[in-house]
This record gives sequence, C-alpha cells and structure tokens, in this order.
Amino acid sequence: MTPYQEPLYDKAIADVADYVFHYRLDASDEHIWEIARMALLDALGCAIETAATITDCWRLLEPIIPNTRVPDGFRVPGTRLEVDPIEGAFDLGVLIRYLDHNDALGGAEWGHPSDNLAAILPVMDWLSHTSNYEHIHTGPALTMRTLLIALIKAYEIQGCYQMRNAFNTYGIDHVVLVKLASAAVVSWLMGLTKEQTMASISHVWMDGQPSRTYRSRDHTIPRKGWAAGDAARRAVQLSLYVRAGQPGVSKALSAKPWGFLAQTFGENGFEFPRPFGTWTIQNVFFKTMPVEGHGISAVEAALLQLRRMQEQGLSDPARHIERIELRTTAAADLIIHKSGPLRNAADRDHCIKFVVSLSFLKGNAPVAADYSNDSQWAVSEDLERLRERIVVHADSQLTQDYLDLSKKSISTGVTVVLVTGKVLPEILVEYPIGHVRNAQTKPALHEKFLHNMAHMFSETETGKVLETVRDMNTPITELVNLLARPVAKAKL
Repeated sequence: MTPYQEPLYDKAIADVADYVFHYRLDASDEHIWEIARMALLDALGCAIETAATITDCWRLLEPIIPNTRVPDGFRVPGTRLEVDPIEGAFDLGVLIRYLDHNDALGGAEWGHPSDNLAAILPVMDWLSHTSNYEHIHTGPALTMRTLLIALIKAYEIQGCYQMRNAFNTYGIDHVVLVKLASAAVVSWLMGLTKEQTMASISHVWMDGQPSRTYRSRDHTIPRKGWAAGDAARRAVQLSLYVRAGQPGVSKALSAKPWGFLAQTFGENGFEFPRPFGTWTIQNVFFKTMPVEGHGISAVEAALLQLRRMQEQGLSDPARHIERIELRTTAAADLIIHKSGPLRNAADRDHCIKFVVSLSFLKGNAPVAADYSNDSQWAVSEDLERLRERIVVHADSQLTQDYLDLSKKSISTGVTVVLVTGKVLPEILVEYPIGHVRNAQTKPALHEKFLHNMAHMFSETETGKVLETVRDMNTPITELVNLLARPVAKAKL
C-alpha cells in the first residue's frame, strides 16, 4: 500500500516560504540596509512616542493579572513590562501603530509594513533568552543583521500582496497581511522547517480575518490602533502552535468551497506585479506627521496655500475662505473623506477635511494631541465651519499615478476660493516629505526619531541606540535592553 502523502501546498503559500528561506539579500547593497535601519528606527521611535505621550493605550498593555512579570520575557520598549513573546507582539504592535505615525504603503490595498516589527523583535529577544537552556536554537543568528533581513522580507511579502489585491473589497482589514508576513518570517526565526513555515502560513489563511468596519467612515474607533498588534500576536501564536507539532492544511487557499480564495478572490487567486525581492523597503512612505498617509500631501499643500494667503495680508482663514477644493486619489476619497460628527481621536486623524481645516487654522501640521477629545480643535466652531466648506473629489489621473509602480505618487491638489471670489490656483503636492523621492525625507526622519526618543532618553542613550543598530553583529538583546525603561522613567 502506498503511504498517504499530503498534497503540495498552494503555490501562493509555497512562494512565500521559498522567498523567506531562499532569497539572498545583497550584502554589498548598503542602500537597502540603510533604508531598513531607517525603517527600524522610525518604528521604534513611534513606539517610544506612544509610550511617553498617550494614556489611552496603557490599559491595553497592562497584564491581566497586575504586576505579572515573565522570567526571561521580552522587555517592551519604553516600559517596565516584561512579557511572553505573544503578549510582547501585541504590546509592541500597539505602541508602534497607535498614533498612526509609522510608515505606510499604498496600492490596491494599503497598510503599514513596520507593523511586522511587533512580531519580529519580541520573538528574537525571547529566543535569545531561552535557547541556552530550553532548547538548542536552530534558526538564524539572533543579531541585528538577521533582524534587518526578517524586516526586509516581511515588508516585501506584505507590500507585494498590497499592490494588486484589494482585501478591502471583501471587507477584510489590511492587517491580514501583517499576520501573513509576520507568521512567515517568525517561523523562519524560530528555526522551523520550510514545511512547518508553510503550515503556519496555511493557518493564517484559515483564520477568521478581521472586518475593516472599525476603519470605515461612520465607525472609526481606536481599534484601528491595536489591530496590527492583534495580527502580530496571532502570527506568533500560530507559529508556536506549529512549533509544538500542529499540522497545516496544504490547500487552505484553494480548497472548495471553504478555502480562502473560494470565499474571496476566486479561482484566479492573487495578482502580483513583480516577484518578491526588496522593492517594498525601498518604496515605503515614511510619515513625518501623525496623519493618515493619504492626507499628508493635503496638509502640505494646505500650508503652502496658507502662506500665499498670509503674503496677501489674509491672516484669518476662517473669515477669508469661501471654499476649499481637494483633488486627490480614490484611496484618499474612500478612506478619509468623511462628513458629520467626529466622535474620537481615531475618527479625527482619519478625516482629510479635519486635518486640512486644522492646518489652515493652526498654521502648522497636526500633532497627536490635536486629535484628543479635550483638544481645542475637537470643539472648535471655526474648524467645523471650515470643514463644511471643503469639497473632496477623486481624480482618475492622480489615482492612476498612485497605483503606477514607476511613480507611486501620493498626490493631493488644494485650491482655495476666497469670499471675494478670487481663486488661489491649485497647489499640487505629489511627493510629500516622507516619500522616497523627496530629498527632505531622510533628514526629516532622523529629526523625527531624535524628537521621539527625547521623550524618555538622553542624547547619550539615543546615540547608543543608533550605534547598536549600525553594528550588524549586535546581539538583539542589547538593543532591547537599551530601549526598556525602569519604573522611574516610564509610565508602565
């Protein structure tokens, strides 16, 4: 009798595992490594910013049983917490993502590739602590080089899926791709085999996926700030299940009638514009302000229009502006074009009319505190009146350029009509600061990191973090230890 053999895994599952295990990064391409370091530092800076400034998320991070400490656990950056790697993935994911200040990538789907760091860093740190006495670590060396490799590959998996596959069409939130990318690289980090990694990926596709209701125009709530942490946590958990011996399902995508594709994209499956490589890390959009990514170009254009007004002696936008016209992408129109009451900070930072009105009245880009319920802007009658005068429409050419991989612009044009009838011609911002094509991106990102770290760290401490990240042979625990804070310096 021929022994039973499990069928080959679906091609989309196998391709991800092949990439994780067999794609070799060019060790001499310093450009890619430097951008990966920038992405790592930016995400860590965002985590520190959240831990230092936002009380809303603290209740999410505290252990269920107060003062619980996990021996040899992951030390959550910016806090005194020491937790297991599953909880660590959630906690770090919340800190990175909560302010909507970490990097972003657009396409048919949109998302935030740095969310994957939330799974990578806790697992590597935990493995470093436990491999000496629990088991012999069979995975890659737990160094800075490995962390950057895992991050680059997680970015690429998520990014290639985002380009042409609109999960939002089926009401599925984009964090499904965080779960996918994180499960793949975390399995590799744990020393699982390629077969086990495919099993982990199959469990991702068999999971019930989160609805994007909490990001929708009428129902935006703070869950959008912890959804990625939830996905990272689940990715680690699924990989640990497989590590403990759980099998996968080879046809988790293609099985009929209940496979993921049968319920969503259909038999044609996913579409990929390019093979997996290093494209995503080189084209990610870094945020220099806590504004939903599709609204940043609108803020920059609004501030330029405000300067025009001031040069003409028009110092009160609320009194002088009759109408503001925003010409933008279909993605911006779908995600952040909303009218009516805004109920919370998450609602406000995902409203293009709010951030544009705020920028005109404040004279500067928004900061996280501007969105809170007790902010002067949350109750400003002038802001509400100006918001009502904004007209948003999606432009086909801007949308086409947004989706064009050779351009990847993220454009918004702002036209101002004054009460006198005079029109201030459109100012179009195609590549705002944070875009790879904007020369100001790298210095602005460095300043953002220094500013965020200064909430908790001295210049000397921040310099040590920078030095550690530059050394490819640094054990990952050294970085984690530098980022933890004792009780006297941290809220948690």
